Amino acid sequence: MEKLVIQVYAFTNVDEALAAAKMGVDHIGFVAGDYGLVPGELNLLEARRLADALIGKAARVALTMATEVDEILRMADTVYPDVIHISTDVEAVGTEAMEALRRRLPEEIRLMKAIHIADESSLQLARRFAPVSDLLLLDTRVEGMPGIGATGRAHDWRLSQRIVESVPVPVILAGGLSPENVAQAIRIVRPWGVDSNTATNRPGDPVEKDLERVRAFIEAARAAARSEGRES
Repeated sequence: MEKLVIQVYAFTNVDEALAAAKMGVDHIGFVAGDYGLVPGELNLLEARRLADALIGKAARVALTMATEVDEILRMADTVYPDVIHISTDVEAVGTEAMEALRRRLPEEIRLMKAIHIADESSLQLARRFAPVSDLLLLDTRVEGMPGIGATGRAHDWRLSQRIVESVPVPVILAGGLSPENVAQAIRIVRPWGVDSNTATNRPGDPVEKDLERVRAFIEAARAAARSEGRES
């Protein structure tokens, strides 16, 4: 099995992002696009500056709340991340739009589709979007909040485990993961990667990262991966 990938959101500060990469975060996530929808949004020039600072240090993952193919492509052309994270409501960027993005994006930019985990229908969604995605991210959606994720809430990991076992693309598990529960999540789900956002922020702050919490998340995840025989 491949080495566990650790992804952390949502960086707004270059120094914090570089520090996290040095600690061992594999995927540095940030929100590319100022829509007034989710915490930590950066305009495209700010996102580009952060992405450029991370070249060669970590994979740069740009979360977008855009729903139009051309707008997502404009973001990609400006920011040029390694991964584009489509975090809107699932059908807002449907399979046809995902296919169009894959055709028109440079091959080296990967597409990651967020799938909300709620019930059996989530399994069908994951299977439907896997063929048009390079990665899937399994996250939690809360009514009244835009898009998928950044809720700080976990979901049914058994459903996530079934998705990991049934789709042909790598899966990153998200949704309320913290230094305290990530080991259990890894043991149950056995994902390709794990993601943390709100649980590695400073308490009560929707944006500023707590680098000690980031370090604790990395250590807990790596220890769990070693116990599963994925890392030496």
